[in-house]
Amino acid sequence: MSLSSTSRTRLTRHAERGRTDRADLYAVLDTGLVAHVGLVRDGAPVVLPMGYGRAGDTLYLHGSTGAGWARALHGAPVCVTVTHLDGIVYARSVFDHSMNYRCAIVHGESRLVTDPGETDSALKAITEQLSPGSWSYARLPTKRELAATTVLAVDLAEASVKVRSGGPGDEPEDVAAGGRWAGVLPVQTSFGAPEPGLDLETGVDVPAHIRDRRG
Repeated sequence: MSLSSTSRTRLTRHAERGRTDRADLYAVLDTGLVAHVGLVRDGAPVVLPMGYGRAGDTLYLHGSTGAGWARALHGAPVCVTVTHLDGIVYARSVFDHSMNYRCAIVHGESRLVTDPGETDSALKAITEQLSPGSWSYARLPTKRELAATTVLAVDLAEASVKVRSGGPGDEPEDVAAGGRWAGVLPVQTSFGAPEPGLDLETGVDVPAHIRDRRG
């Protein structure tokens, strides 16, 4: 399926970098770790870094019921962004320096999740997004913990995806002049060695779903 273009998702700069396949949207979201959620609170713009998860065409966010921003998000229009930085593009001129990236932007109205079944699915999606394998390994939330948790949903109907890859786009005269290096410095996200908690008892090994994330 294709992403439907709207006045908010239509690219006005470097439209050739846009992706219209919904699979591209899923790919950016499903491999991200942090979403930045923009909203207007008390008349001023606010951008919040949040954990998230996707289930079908719905993006889920969560937080504490006591958090002021969580209450502000109930039914509010939001803009959710997930970005991957893949490389720093060094050009021969400072003007032509750039970045290689994959970015998804979602516009929508947040919805408070109240159905217990959907809440369970949403929290599983959020948990598995950040820490795959934990939902089936760790203790699941108690009723008290669920009561202290706010879960919000954002529909993925209105979204855009933009991707830049490749080398620098130098001006012909800068290429002809020579003498300056140009290219890409790749950026990679990697996981280090697991560090056990100070109160971890002897004999508890690092589970496979954590150990295997090191690649």
